[in-house]
Amino acid sequence: MPELPEVETTRCGILPYLQDQMIDHLVIRTPRLRWPISQMLFNLKSERIIAVNRRAKYLIIQLELGYIIVHLGMSGSLRIVSATDPVDKHDHIDLVLANGNILRYNDPRKFGAWLWTESLEQFSLFEKLGPEPLSEAFTGEYLFSISRKRHTAVKSWLMNNAVVVGVGNIYANEVLFRCKIHPMTEVAALSIVQCESLASQIKSILQQAIAQGGTTLQDFVQPDGRPGYFKQALNVYGRKNEPCVDCGAPIESLMIGQRNSFYCPICQLISANEKI
Repeated sequence: MPELPEVETTRCGILPYLQDQMIDHLVIRTPRLRWPISQMLFNLKSERIIAVNRRAKYLIIQLELGYIIVHLGMSGSLRIVSATDPVDKHDHIDLVLANGNILRYNDPRKFGAWLWTESLEQFSLFEKLGPEPLSEAFTGEYLFSISRKRHTAVKSWLMNNAVVVGVGNIYANEVLFRCKIHPMTEVAALSIVQCESLASQIKSILQQAIAQGGTTLQDFVQPDGRPGYFKQALNVYGRKNEPCVDCGAPIESLMIGQRNSFYCPICQLISANEKI
């Protein structure tokens, strides 16, 4: 599933092609993805693209009338093509620009979304989102303040979009390894020092992943077709039974919140009073 670095990589990739361009029309081959395609998009034409932004894992294409909200779902991708490029069976939507370029949306599992809103403040999917992890609002003090009396595993907590947006499964595993915190550590047991370390490493790892174009595991490629290269820097994710890069102990895994979690049993040792 594309996570925040992959979505940000996509945003940066398509921005130069979309900024200040006019939309001629949209070609919608599949009327429903995760939700029905917003009806407004079927008739949208002759609208200028003001900006391309991101909130959590949502891409926001700002127009003069409102906003196109795009979510890549589990397998979605965007690429810039021309009118002569053949259409794949999973190419569900074309955003056709007046200059002839096409922003093409491909999604084999059809779990993404193309929605419309006239107001970001009143867009229901944004209402309960936590702070952006790369913003100044996201700090160790913030994490510590909301962690008190929270009796849940830190791995699941970091992946909760109400706590912080965009820290998906891959990056949560990597963050906890760098912080030497076991994924089953109870949130309320975290110290201010650990929370500061978590905030710092979340920023560092996400920035590193963005710089390397994201993490290609199955479906994700950048808008120019290149894969993301952060996979080569993964320390624990997907490395069960392989030696820890720090101590050499075999990496172990367990299921937390129906997601596979990878950790080093030596470097991320947990005490009885910390465990959920």
